[in-house]
Amino acid sequence: MSPINDHPEILLYSRIRKSPYFYASRRHGVAMYSVYNHTYHPRHYGDPVEEYWQLLEGVTLWDVGVERQVEITGSDAFDFTNMLVARDLAKCAVGQCKYVFVTAPDGGIINDPVLLRLGENHFWLSLADSDVLLWAMGVAHSSGMDVTIREPDVGPVQVQGPKSKDVMVELFGDDILELPYYFLRSYEVDHLPVMVSRTGYTAELGYEIYLHDASKHGERLWDAVLEAGKPHGLAVTGPCHIRRIEGGILAWGADMWLDTNPYEVGMGYDWMVDLEQKADFIGKQALARIKREGPTRKLAGVEIAGASLGAYNDGAMVDFFPVRHRGQRVGQVTSACRSPRLEKNIGYAMVPIELAELGTEFEVEVDGESREAVVVGMPFIDPKKEIPKQRLAAEH
Repeated sequence: MSPINDHPEILLYSRIRKSPYFYASRRHGVAMYSVYNHTYHPRHYGDPVEEYWQLLEGVTLWDVGVERQVEITGSDAFDFTNMLVARDLAKCAVGQCKYVFVTAPDGGIINDPVLLRLGENHFWLSLADSDVLLWAMGVAHSSGMDVTIREPDVGPVQVQGPKSKDVMVELFGDDILELPYYFLRSYEVDHLPVMVSRTGYTAELGYEIYLHDASKHGERLWDAVLEAGKPHGLAVTGPCHIRRIEGGILAWGADMWLDTNPYEVGMGYDWMVDLEQKADFIGKQALARIKREGPTRKLAGVEIAGASLGAYNDGAMVDFFPVRHRGQRVGQVTSACRSPRLEKNIGYAMVPIELAELGTEFEVEVDGESREAVVVGMPFIDPKKEIPKQRLAAEH
């Protein structure tokens, strides 16, 4: 029997979509790709732990052009979008962003995008890795509503880390420091129209730059950000999963899926799943029932003993880790890594509700080895998100 190749190559060919920044980001020596939203996605450039420290101490640039937008326009766009998501969009101003759940009739999570409201009846859903474009088109088809659903030629990059504000000032001037957390504004870079939001996948200070006509001008934007970043030591990296796990940020496809509801992942807040709103959003009745009855399982923060579990996006976690209690498999660890700052293995485990209490102990199976684990609070670092929400204008 041939030995297992722990890191087989990924085939680069024409059948899988390319980000608008594919050729630009490739110049920096991508070490590992995955496929996300049917598109090649750079995961890291050689050392995810080094990239983690670059994010924490400096500023990083990510190719996240895989986050294609679902654009919803038309005279009924507000009512239609409000029907897709569990939040009440009457509480989302034009120029504001919201983290939302797109829910199925049974309350399952179809996607957890960042929603951007560009106009009264103009929305973008900046997607996680599932086919919301087709879902929205299907819902619209028989709705009788005046909406147009399309995927515009828009591609984002993320600029993340404590020095991200300095790079953004180089690009856009001091005005960018007045942009509040989870808001967006229009700007230009090298005469290219862009939309900038103060959002990101890090729980650090950060921004996303959404380029219009991205397939034509992706390399121009990339090079402009690189140039602005030179004085500040900008590093090109992949998404930092160590930091997102520390920060309590979930990954669709791992920590939640179609068979998972917002209450199970600890995000059934009244404002996140707004059951009091007038809109009869898809999944509302099912979620009301789940809230009333209570979930039977929950995603819990865990610390796991033993040797390093790696960086999550380095191939160290090929599959979910089984959770065992009193000899029985009762759940699974959905994301896990070694936190260099905490010097601990941390992660999330989907377990029965009775095992989700703080201090509960169980075993986690890692590559056939049984390890002790304990339920702890999450987010593991900065639970109030004071870092990404920090005020900037007065400081500059």
